[in-house]
Amino acid sequence: MAKVVTLSEAASIGLHGMILVAQAKHTTNVLTIAEATQSSRHHVAKVMQRLVKDDFLTSLRGPNGGFDLKKDPKDITLLDIYESIEGKIEITTCPLDKPICPFGKCILENVAQRMTREFKDYLSGHTLESYLQ
Repeated sequence: MAKVVTLSEAASIGLHGMILVAQAKHTTNVLTIAEATQSSRHHVAKVMQRLVKDDFLTSLRGPNGGFDLKKDPKDITLLDIYESIEGKIEITTCPLDKPICPFGKCILENVAQRMTREFKDYLSGHTLESYLQ
């Protein structure tokens, strides 16, 4: 069955992994995140290192190593995390990036543009703090 909207595995790992780190009372390691997200340890390590590089996390090596937040959870939006993994979200008028529609008007009535804007607004309106309790 086809899906119209999907997240890449990397984006899913990044979003869920950051929430797990924010919720943890101690340093969270790759294995914990991999088990929780049902992802490979190698993929989790790669995604989390990207978030370290972009200054969202600190990383500690060794048997007691793992990840800790580098910023306050209220200062990190889901959009920040998503764009760190996937790149900036671009809102375009045509899902095919065509400069001119051969039909004079979009046959999809710009639904992709509206969905992208709504997705971006949703992500920017939620911080990691939203998931702490």
